[in-house]
Amino acid sequence: MKQKVLPACSNMKEFEAFLKSPYKIGVFLDLHLSQIKNVTKMANAHHKKLFLHMDMIHGLKSDEYATEFICQEYKPFGLISTKSNVIVKARQKGVLAVQRIFLLDSHALEKSYKLLNKTRPNFIEVLPGGMPDIIKIVKENVDVPVFAGGLIRTKGNVQAALDAGASAVTTSNIEIWEHFSQDYSI
Repeated sequence: MKQKVLPACSNMKEFEAFLKSPYKIGVFLDLHLSQIKNVTKMANAHHKKLFLHMDMIHGLKSDEYATEFICQEYKPFGLISTKSNVIVKARQKGVLAVQRIFLLDSHALEKSYKLLNKTRPNFIEVLPGGMPDIIKIVKENVDVPVFAGGLIRTKGNVQAALDAGASAVTTSNIEIWEHFSQDYSI
């Protein structure tokens, strides 16, 4: 992925900042079901592509039926989820799938490897993303591009994650978006 920072939006103000940015791909984390139509329409009008976080769409159960509905009705660029059935259904529908994994300890890491073998996502999002040593280990053990996300608070966090092998970093920090929009070809 050429874009190294993926702006993550949790509200309309952040989404509007993303629309005005030079970035082509972003993430909408926290969304109400009634907003999806308007958000997708706005993104398309600005020639932007969105990953929607299925687990954080309020008013919709995050399962394979909801995934099929979102894929058919709104045709998102991609979906993010911690749930394997969502990832599998998104892949079946031809939508990019990002398996979000929380790495709390060695046991969680081993469970994540098994899950990734089952779901075969297009991307993995490793949280917290401010752990370059762990990103490097994950990258060495799986043949899937890695996003780093969660607790990315500084420009140094972004650079460390990228240096460790992350394909991109997701962050809601607008100052980081602005800084890296000048450094990377988008």
